[in-house]
Amino acid sequence: MKSMKGTVSKIRVLKMSRTPLVRFSLDGVNCLIAAHSLNFLADVDEDMRIVVGGEYNDRKQFVVRKYSVIGKTKIMIEFEAMKEIVSR
Repeated sequence: MKSMKGTVSKIRVLKMSRTPLVRFSLDGVNCLIAAHSLNFLADVDEDMRIVVGGEYNDRKQFVVRKYSVIGKTKIMIEFEAMKEIVSR
């Protein structure tokens, strides 16, 4: 398994199904994620830094098997923002 670290951009849902297929770029490398894609959409937003693990397919796309957000996830940031609004 190979790993990469970088900044996320161009998040797109390619196929809606029970496990959606999501495409994104990681420092210019095209990446696909199907396993844990719903969690990925909840955790990651554009311009966030992440580490991914997976393999390249025949089309030179990096197929992500594992990912981890560096710093706070999107859902954590949104929760903290809501907490501040409620406490005012």
